[in-house]
Amino acid sequence: MPNPSRPRAALAPVPRSNPLRQLRASDLRGVARLATQATTSISHVAEGVHQSVLGTLGLPGGAQPGQARGLTGLVYQSIRGVTRLVDAGLQAGLARLEPFFGPDEPPSSVHWEREAVLAALNGVMGDRLQHDNNPLCTRMGFYRDGQPLDLANLAASGAATGKLLVLVHGLCMNDLQWRHQGHDHGAYLAQALGYTPVYLRYNTGLHTSENGAQLAAQLESLITAWPVPVTELAVLAHSMGGLVARSACQQAQQAGGQGWLALLRHLIFLGTPHHGAPLEKAGHWVDTLLGSTPYSRPFARLAQLRSAGITDLRYGHVLESDWQGCDRFLRHPDRRTPVPLPEGVACFAIAATLAPRRSPSAERLVGDGLVPLRSALGIHDDARRTLGFGKARQAVYHRMGHLALLGDAVVAQQLQHWLEPA
Repeated sequence: MPNPSRPRAALAPVPRSNPLRQLRASDLRGVARLATQATTSISHVAEGVHQSVLGTLGLPGGAQPGQARGLTGLVYQSIRGVTRLVDAGLQAGLARLEPFFGPDEPPSSVHWEREAVLAALNGVMGDRLQHDNNPLCTRMGFYRDGQPLDLANLAASGAATGKLLVLVHGLCMNDLQWRHQGHDHGAYLAQALGYTPVYLRYNTGLHTSENGAQLAAQLESLITAWPVPVTELAVLAHSMGGLVARSACQQAQQAGGQGWLALLRHLIFLGTPHHGAPLEKAGHWVDTLLGSTPYSRPFARLAQLRSAGITDLRYGHVLESDWQGCDRFLRHPDRRTPVPLPEGVACFAIAATLAPRRSPSAERLVGDGLVPLRSALGIHDDARRTLGFGKARQAVYHRMGHLALLGDAVVAQQLQHWLEPA
């Protein structure tokens, strides 16, 4: 095994460049669409506050809650109408200008800062970006070295092996961010154990069940098109990526006939909030508090901009039935269908905690800064929801944060130990 203080496959530092030079032609349309939508949202908030004040004076409102009537309401409607016209004009004009900006996707360049910004934006409001067909919306796909996976080149280079490792990133992140502190678990395991790593990139603002369905379909296509026969499939998932991976497994099992699930040998979770994360629960309380008075209620619109992917983290949704038919911004109990770990797959959980040692309070409250220890280990007060990772298939690291799991040498050593042939 490698020395844990010096993991192999250390990588060069991430290159930096002028972020403005990283803009693509379609980005202009996407940014313009966001700007006009922001104007519309602000007008709704302003109108809501205006009507709340008028309501305290006994003056009636418009046809819908939060709407003003008469001349005041007409002014706000006019603002939104003009904004829609401006948006349509900008979209049409910028679309015609795109050819003059050059190619939309440079064939061999990776813009780290741009991709990081897009990943964060998609995490926060990716469902809205998809709904509006915004060019900034991320489409799911497999990548290597920041480029879309090219199976022909992979085969020609001899880099494709029968041992396939798929890495699934977490909320507001992307495939490039598996490189952390000069280390990449995928590259490390390729060198140590002969895996061929493939990195998923996806819109983390969508429901985890939606991403799970897409992942299941794309894994099936990947296995079918892989240049050599796949003998072993392993999935390494960080944070939200673990929920997406579990969803893919469950949906593939329910659908039947998907060959990739039969090839799946190992499923490893790094800091996955199997039973939710407190930050989303805090966001839900913000919704509740803002909606408690007429004056603050209009501002609840701002808190409710967060994506479906984020609200799925309140309890750790995996299936469509976990959220379907329920207003995700209203307070409600945990209604998830218990989903066990996939049968016939060796599943492992790695959890981190900022605390120096384990204790009841540390397990429930501290966690890695984002995910409580019990949630990362799949432990729940309701025995039906406990995932039941065996003692030999879980590891806890103290004085470690959520993102440190991506670049820590001891974590890399543990991954290698679990994935080594028996």
